[in-house]
Order: sequence, then structure tokens, then C-alpha cells
Amino acid sequence: MAANVMEIYGSKVFNEHVMKERLPSATYKSLERTLHKGAPLDIEVANVVASVMKRWAMELGATHYTHWFQPLTGITSEKHDGFVSPVGDGTAIMEFSGKELVRGEPDASSFPSGGLRATCEARGYTAWDPTSYAFVKDDVLCIPTAFVSYTGEALDKKTPLLRSMNALSNQAIRILKLFGKDVDYVSTTVGPEQEYFLVKKEDYEARQDLILTGRTLFGAPSAKGQELEEHYFGVIRPEVSAFMKELDVELWKLGVPAKTKHNEVAPCQHELAPIFDTTNVAIDHNLLTMELMKKIAPKYGLVCLQHEKPFEGVNGSGKHNNWSMSTTHENLLDPGDTPMENLQFLVFLAAVIKAVDEYADLLRTSVATPGNDHRLGANEAPPAIISIFVGEELEAVIDAIASDSPYAGPTKMKMDLGVDVLPKFSKDTTDRNRTSPFAFTGNKFEFRMPGSAENLSDCNTILNTAVAKELKGYADELEGAEDFTSAAIALVKRTIRDHRRVIFNGNGYTAEWEEEAARRGLPNKKNTPAALPALVDPKNIQLMEDFGVLTKVEMESRYEVEMEHYAKIINIEALTMLEMARKQLLPAVNSYMSEVANTAATKLAVSEALSVRSETKTLTRLSTDADAMSDAIDVLQDVVDAAEALTSESEKAVAFHDNVIPAMDALRAAADDAETICGEDYWPLPSYSKMLYYV
Repeated sequence: MAANVMEIYGSKVFNEHVMKERLPSATYKSLERTLHKGAPLDIEVANVVASVMKRWAMELGATHYTHWFQPLTGITSEKHDGFVSPVGDGTAIMEFSGKELVRGEPDASSFPSGGLRATCEARGYTAWDPTSYAFVKDDVLCIPTAFVSYTGEALDKKTPLLRSMNALSNQAIRILKLFGKDVDYVSTTVGPEQEYFLVKKEDYEARQDLILTGRTLFGAPSAKGQELEEHYFGVIRPEVSAFMKELDVELWKLGVPAKTKHNEVAPCQHELAPIFDTTNVAIDHNLLTMELMKKIAPKYGLVCLQHEKPFEGVNGSGKHNNWSMSTTHENLLDPGDTPMENLQFLVFLAAVIKAVDEYADLLRTSVATPGNDHRLGANEAPPAIISIFVGEELEAVIDAIASDSPYAGPTKMKMDLGVDVLPKFSKDTTDRNRTSPFAFTGNKFEFRMPGSAENLSDCNTILNTAVAKELKGYADELEGAEDFTSAAIALVKRTIRDHRRVIFNGNGYTAEWEEEAARRGLPNKKNTPAALPALVDPKNIQLMEDFGVLTKVEMESRYEVEMEHYAKIINIEALTMLEMARKQLLPAVNSYMSEVANTAATKLAVSEALSVRSETKTLTRLSTDADAMSDAIDVLQDVVDAAEALTSESEKAVAFHDNVIPAMDALRAAADDAETICGEDYWPLPSYSKMLYYV
């Protein structure tokens, strides 16, 4: 296999190597300007590219093409169109022009829009993203695209992401110019770490909750949990190893730079991490990774669970977003080895700190989902409070800047005397902080809050735009400065002093930090309905409109879509619980009670002197649980009906959180207690111990 990796890597991707090899020289040079400098794509160039791309795809077995896009809910969408075109004489030709390449027109009527379109309006357009390479998957040529309405509003997650990347690039270029550097483009880069669970297919199919919701709505804790932590980096099960090997191969064929794979902390939990790439490409790759995980797992008798919390009381799954800014020559968040590089680094660092502090509420919305609510703040993931970890050495630099005191590095240095005495500091002089939501890790920030099922376009769109805003403010100020160096140092100092509150290097899991964060005035939105209103905050709408990333209408639509999605998810979970409790769990408890009661009656029939104390104790407890389940079913049905009757999506979401979820918890508590007593042959659901510790 090792010898073949280089041959198969990118073999199903229409990448620049293929373009350079197959396209006419003039066409390639024109397309290259589009890829690297954002130049408009000429339709004649597109026609040539389309013709060559079609021939290449057909050589790989492709018979259809699709514009592959990211709707507002779900992961990805695709509609397959055949290359075949009848010519009227009983024969056919294979057609695919530049027009089909650059634009598609899928029916958009069934995709959520949050009110952007009327019900009767069906037209939507997809537009090629040439910076993300086309690829062949399942004999279909997949063309990564944006998705917009007939009137141009973004109906997807990629469109605002691309806009935000351009916004940040434009402002970062202005800053770099002040440092004497002439660059064409500044890219944001991302390396997404994907966590997931693998369970036996037979166990998955025996649980309606896993099938319909992706998580276990019932389940008593296993006698053994994750407390021994022997699964972390442990020996990989043979069937899991085989799955991982095939996953690697298929990802490499698609040019996804899958690099690291290992067992995670929880039993049956694993992680795959790629090498970082340009943000839109990295996200496309992550979406492909998620799709292939689910597709390949059943070949090995497994099912891939990407829900953030499939098992109660067991660590959930996140997706760490490793974010940075780079030119073709340097990482702008690398501290560097020279004083001048340090000043440049401090300017960009200060912009990130200010952006995260000022738009923490908006950044929080990007990770607000019903599934992720189970993770955040659960001593397995960062809290809902957004703070920044910078490490001991960098914090010492920041403290010195803020207080005008000497930096206590290898030698004492005064920070405000000029660029020549700005400190040199290394990348990794402190431990990582796994409790921090936004941690500096040498030359990038690791945003640890996203859940495993999320599309990372949302958080990167917000992060890019917020940083662009701060860089613009810096550029506006520094471009008119008489003494650039002094002005830059003063700007960094002011930013640090004003936004020092968001920096926290301690344990984010403690109650003390929650209290301290409140004193600092940091927002703490603990659930999705509480977090999402930030999407329609005038301050946040202004940010997105100022940089052409999202309009007020588009922001409002996303708020509506997300609130509606939250209510729908909880409603599905509640209805699934009701059905399982009524049709499976209560009958199981009653059947077992009947068996126990018959046993007691049989014993007494033989001799009244025989003890039935154990049977009585079991019956008493199970009867209590059965009554509690029955009462909880009634309550849950009532609160679901009441929530569903509400007409406002925001009110409905709040009702599902405040009223429905507590009723679900009560039903689960009674059922989980019954599971610990009920005979194994009677309980209809595979237990946690069976699912998590299969052999």
C-alpha cells in the first residue's frame, strides 16, 4: 500500500497538476489567475475547462455531474445530471459545457430559507467555486459550488464563507503593506479534527433512537465507563483498523490529506485529523470525510455516529477547528524569529483577541445546536463562555505590554522603547489547555467548541469577518500614522488593555471561572435558544453588512432556520421517546413484572412458608418505575403538544428547551432505573455495556 499512496493520492481530483497537464497553456494561465488572484472566469475559458474536465471524468467512469453544495441544514446536497444528450437519430453524445460547469439551477423550493423565498418560489442557482477542485465520487463528477436564490441571497453556508475569506484577505493585505510586504492574497487556513463513534450495525438497527436521532434517548450507565481511559490511543480493533485503512485510501484518492487516526477517550470513539488547508477547501474535505465515514462503516459491520453526544455519561464528540492566516510565504500567527516579525505577529494577534472579545456572542451562535448543547460545559468540552488561552510566555508578553513593565523573558526588555526590543519568544513554552474554547497553539488558534456533526463554515465565516473588521480599523489608523512603528505598538498596547478580559489560561471547567467570567462581563449562553438571538443583534448584523458577507435579511433568515431546526430536532427526539416508551419499554417492564409475580405466586402455592421478599422488592421498584414512566409519558405528550401549537419559531424553540427537555429527562430517568432491574432477556434495547464493549 505504501508504494501506491503517491499514485492514488488525488487520482480522482481535477487538481492543478491535472489542469496543467491537460489544459492548453493559455487556458491554464487564465484559470490560474482565477484560482490564485480571484480574477473573473471568462466563459470561453470555462468552455475549454469543461470539455477537458468531462473527458477526464469519463475516463474515471463518470456518467453524470452534480453541483455539490452546502444547504442551511444538513451537510451536503447534490442532483445528478447525465452527460448523455440524444441527437435525434437514435444516437447520443456526451455534453458538458462551460455554462453547465459554472452555473446550475436546482429546485430550491424544499431547502430551508428562513423566509428568504415565498413557498411558491422554486428557482435557485449554484455557482462553481473554482478554488475548490472538482472530483469524481460514485461515478459522478462533483463540482463544489455556492448556492443562491433567484434574487441573489445566500441559501447556503459556502457563499458567506467565501465572502468572509475575501474580506479578511483585503484587510490583511493592507496591514502587510505597512510592513513593506506586497502580497496578492491572504488565506485563512483550517485543520478540522473529526471525532466520531463506531458501533456494531446490529446494535444500531435494534435501537430506534439511534436510527431516528443519532443518539441514545434511553440507556443506563455501564458498570464500566471511560474511567480507566485505556481506550485513548489504545490498540485499534481489527474491524475498526480495516475501516480506517479503506477510509484513508478513499480520502487520499479525493485529495483529502488524512494524516492522523487514533482511538479517543470514550470507548468506541475515534478521531481523524487532516493536514491543514485553505479554509473552503478544508471544509469541503471535512464534509467529504463525514460522508465517507458513514458510507464505508457498514462494509465492516459498523455504523458511524457523528452526533455530538450519542451516549449519556460518556464523552461526546467535537470537531476542533485549527485556524490561522497565511500568505504563500509565511504564517501570520507565527511569532517569528526577528523583532519586526514579532511586531507584525502582535498586530495580527491583537486583532484576533479584539475580534473574539467583541463578537463572542456571534461566535457562540456558530456552535449552537441541540446536539452540541449536551457537550459544552460538561467537563469534556469547553464551557459556553468564550475565552482565549495564550499560554504562559505569551501572556507574560501581553501583561508587559498592558502594564508598561519589563518583559521577564530571557533578558528583561522594555516593551515601549521601540521595535528593536520587542521580545523573541518560542512557540511551545507552555502546555495546551483542553478546557479553553479558543486556544493559541504555537502558530494557530484551536477553536474547540464546534460539535462533530457541524459544518465549520459557520464559525469560520464569523471569525474571518470579525478579524477583518478589526484589521480594517487598524489599517485605517496606521496608514495615516507619521511613525508607523510607534503607532503600531500603541495600537497593540491599547487593544490588549481594552480586551484583556477575554484572556484566561486557567481551568475553564470550574464554577469559579463561571463566576469570574460573569464579573468580567463575558457572555455565557448555555443553550441554543439563548445563544441564537445574537444572530439578529444590530451590532452583529452591521458587521456582516459592512463587509458584504451577509445582509440583514440573510442574517434574519439564518436565525429563523436555526430556531426552527432546534425545535424540529427536539420534537423528533421527544416523539421517538414516546413511541419507544409506549411500545417497547413499558411492555417490557410489565412482562417482566408478570414473570416475577408468577414466580412469587408459584412459590406461595408450594408453601406459604417460602419467602417472596426478593420478588416483592423487585415488583415494588419496577411498579414505581412503571408508574413514573406512565406519568412522564403523559406529561411529555402534553408539553410537546403545547410547544407544537406555538406559531413563533423562537417561542417554540424556547418551549422545547424549557418544557420538553425536562420532561424527556424525567421519562429517561424512570426508564433507565427500570433497565437496571428488568431481566436482560426482557429489555428490548442493547445496553451501553453491549454497545460500547463489543468484541
